[in-house]
Amino acid sequence: MAGRSYANIELARDGAVARLTLNRPDRRNALTHAMMLELEDAFARVRDDPACRVLVLRGAGGHFCAGGDLDAMADMPPAPQDGATDPLLPAYRQFGDALLALNALPQATISVVEGSAVGGGFGMACCSDVVILHDSARFGLPEPRVGFIPSQVVPFVVRRLGEGPARDLAVSGRVIDAAEAHRLGVGRHLCRSDAEVDATLRELLDDLLKMEPRALAAVKRLVLASAAGDDRAVLDAAAASLVGLLRRPEAAEGIRAFKAKAPPGWARG
Repeated sequence: MAGRSYANIELARDGAVARLTLNRPDRRNALTHAMMLELEDAFARVRDDPACRVLVLRGAGGHFCAGGDLDAMADMPPAPQDGATDPLLPAYRQFGDALLALNALPQATISVVEGSAVGGGFGMACCSDVVILHDSARFGLPEPRVGFIPSQVVPFVVRRLGEGPARDLAVSGRVIDAAEAHRLGVGRHLCRSDAEVDATLRELLDDLLKMEPRALAAVKRLVLASAAGDDRAVLDAAAASLVGLLRRPEAAEGIRAFKAKAPPGWARG
């Protein structure tokens, strides 16, 4: 796992435990395309490391991940001409591949979620085997308020929560607190303090490291095979839908309004 440094994340292994930290704390660890590429590379490195048995994923600075970086999303290349493939399509579809890589890791995965975990952050939590919820954690799918969708995230949220709760969150855009996330099954552990998070993580690692690695990988494969649909087809269609929405003027208006803390035109009555 050694030999690769990243600009937006940190990856290190301590014995059998790999620790991946989203490291853009000034932006609440919001995702850029460069960061998503780094995540996909890091998940591949974890997958291929025979000494790694557990991955712990968390965010720096008190937040897990605030979804897509709106400044980066607003800075898009021109729309293609003459029916050419939109250059945004592979960029956004790539995050689905990163989530698939996290979801399918043969190692046990733990997400420690503090603060914001919306959009892509919500998706990464839902691709983890075990989620530890700090009392400060907040989850949601607010993208339609800004004029687009969390295209690569929704299949994993639906699988984690079920269709009913996912529909409620998707169409309302509301953000839920850690207690509701715990009730809905996002995470099994609800912790009231940093000390409780640390103690819970230590206990989990102690339990998970007692598992035989190949048996753990096999039972994960069985669970995923039992639950899976055609993920790639769903994610392909979702990426195309997202890019189409981002190309509309409403998305640009929504991003401007969000940054200005003002309602967009469609929200004024």
